[in-house]
Amino acid sequence: MNIEVKADNTLGVMRAAWVITAIFILSNAATPLYGIWQDELGFASGILTVIFGCYILGLLMTLIVAGQLSDHYGRKAMLLPCIVIAIAAAVLFEAAQSVFVLMLARFLTGVSVGIVVSAGMANVVEQTSSHRKHFASLMASVAMVAGAGSGPLLAGVIAHYCADPIRLVFSTEILLLLLALVAVLRQPHRKLGTGTFRPKLPSIPKQSIGVVLLGVTFFGPGITATSFVLSLGPKMLATFLHTNQPLLSGVMAFFMFLTAVLVQFAMKPFSVKKMFLLSGLSTILSMLSLWFALHFGSAAWLLVGALFAGAGQGLGQLGGLTLIADNVSANRRAEANAIFNIGGYIPAGIIPVATGYLIEFFGLEMGVTALACFIASSALLALGGLAMSARVA
Repeated sequence: MNIEVKADNTLGVMRAAWVITAIFILSNAATPLYGIWQDELGFASGILTVIFGCYILGLLMTLIVAGQLSDHYGRKAMLLPCIVIAIAAAVLFEAAQSVFVLMLARFLTGVSVGIVVSAGMANVVEQTSSHRKHFASLMASVAMVAGAGSGPLLAGVIAHYCADPIRLVFSTEILLLLLALVAVLRQPHRKLGTGTFRPKLPSIPKQSIGVVLLGVTFFGPGITATSFVLSLGPKMLATFLHTNQPLLSGVMAFFMFLTAVLVQFAMKPFSVKKMFLLSGLSTILSMLSLWFALHFGSAAWLLVGALFAGAGQGLGQLGGLTLIADNVSANRRAEANAIFNIGGYIPAGIIPVATGYLIEFFGLEMGVTALACFIASSALLALGGLAMSARVA
């Protein structure tokens, strides 16, 4: 009987994790296709990062209320509209003939991701018993980065081999989202809150503030590094190789997130402090590699930087989610996840956009150098904070 319960729990975790994966496939599927849209619509690097920033804007606006709504109305009540919004975004991408439509599609993608990182992450953890929370947290984190990496790989392969890649990429994604919709419909509905819902700014219990902030100090620099690779990595590749390479852009993004998945499995038996230590070091090495890529005009160093960025994000994310699962009660967990992601995605939205305009006005070297210095300094400060907390403990 015990084995059957565990199997059922594992199946529930996997179904819930698939919803996260399907949404995150959409989140980065556009990455290798930006070169095609740039050629067709004729926009510059600054506009490209603004399009990416629309995604972050939609995500952040959603995170403010998504966690509270999920903690009140339940996970299923939020995940159903989340998938519908994602399908609408995929339809807009498929039909986009202007920069405005691309911005709207990215904004709606951000809204769906904002819902899934609040309700979806908590939903995975709650599909199993309390003694398997670490397993569920790992699956939620892996589902996110697996989807984020699979999207650009799928789009890159299709763009390389097919004559009409945009239509085929997003038609495929719509099918994947419909499978996620079936998974959510099979899940029982449980309303968690009572009384009338009253929205407020996201908050967490005072005793949990330090836990969430510690996770943000490592997750923030890591996801800012991967956001730069996603938004401007294809441009750097095209500059180094003197041609647009959607397949290579997709492969680079895929291996970046594959690294994030592998390091999470590898570090699962270790303490959160060790996860954070390696996260900070990986992010610093990522920025050093990006500088080498710029200095030597090397696509190989750019790939190395992407891999280190994936490790930095993956370990910072896993450490933060594990702390939340261990220290925040179930009825505040989605809200805590929302705050954790807000803290990470604010710099991930602002810094790449600022870098895009630095590149446009002052050149690639100035923009990338400024970005590398800022992110590496942030990771170094996080490591200093971790060392101080270790001495206090």
